[in-house]
Amino acid sequence: MVHELPTWFQAVSLSVMLVLLLADLIIVGRRPHVPSVRESGLWVAFYVVLALVFAGILWAVGGQAPAAEFVAGWITEYSLSVDNLFVFVLIMTRFAVPRQYQQRVLMVGIIVALVLRAAFILAGAAVLNRFVWVFYLFGAFLVYTAITLLRGDDDSDEYKENGLIRVLRRVLPLHPQYDDGALRTTVDGKRLFTPMVVVFVAIGSTDVLFALDSIPAIFGLTRDPFIVFTTNLFALMGLRQLYFLLGGLLQRLVYLPYALAVILGFIGIKLVLEAMHENTLPFINHGHHIGWAPAIPIWVSLTVILGSLAVATVASLLRTRRQQARGTR
Repeated sequence: MVHELPTWFQAVSLSVMLVLLLADLIIVGRRPHVPSVRESGLWVAFYVVLALVFAGILWAVGGQAPAAEFVAGWITEYSLSVDNLFVFVLIMTRFAVPRQYQQRVLMVGIIVALVLRAAFILAGAAVLNRFVWVFYLFGAFLVYTAITLLRGDDDSDEYKENGLIRVLRRVLPLHPQYDDGALRTTVDGKRLFTPMVVVFVAIGSTDVLFALDSIPAIFGLTRDPFIVFTTNLFALMGLRQLYFLLGGLLQRLVYLPYALAVILGFIGIKLVLEAMHENTLPFINHGHHIGWAPAIPIWVSLTVILGSLAVATVASLLRTRRQQARGTR
């Protein structure tokens, strides 16, 4: 449902978040560097605390329901973002991006992703308000995605360039080397683009594919466009620092895809049940609502999300510890 949150609250909240993002971008642009683990940890902690504070304010302003939906959505989007970091690592490795410029690449990619997701959210909200049956499609897609994660069909140890990247390589005059993080450089009097342009496009276009999972997933937890957008915003705000904080730990979270499969599959089933509960399709139950379809409360969703992530994290770390123990023998 769409919650009746005060317009001033939504405007102020979005303004403050966007100012934080812009300030972060300016800082990165003026001082490109490789952040330490301590610096990355402090920033990640700051954004996590900020999200929890926002949830508390949301509770005070709008009540328990929007706050709970925000927390469940934010955790889901954040966990999906962690999985996205695997692909970011592959892109950085594939294009040999110098470590001191990786912050800038991630930040610009995040800004592009935010704009694209905002468009997806507005379009999704408009469609769902008119055609509830779209939940059937969203639910089926999420269940399919969960199955591919369980089967490991999407695993890859190498980044594969998409069609857009291949077109850029043919059309743009590219120089093979980076020039202090600039987008263009001059070689023998000729103005050429650096590989940084291709990296920006790779990060941004890849995030469009990520949105195909994350946007339907968040709409399965809340239909309020404001909450949908803020959950995505908070998940993306801490993504750059999380990239440097986790580092090699990403390779240790071997069971994370299984947790995401459980979460996406659960939300997919939840979407289908909601579509059945509000069914209007004439070829399903003669166009009548299916009253026996249960409505899954948000606390159940939150329990499944947190439980899946906790089990996957603990199991991954235990497996890594056992492997290290065998290696020392």
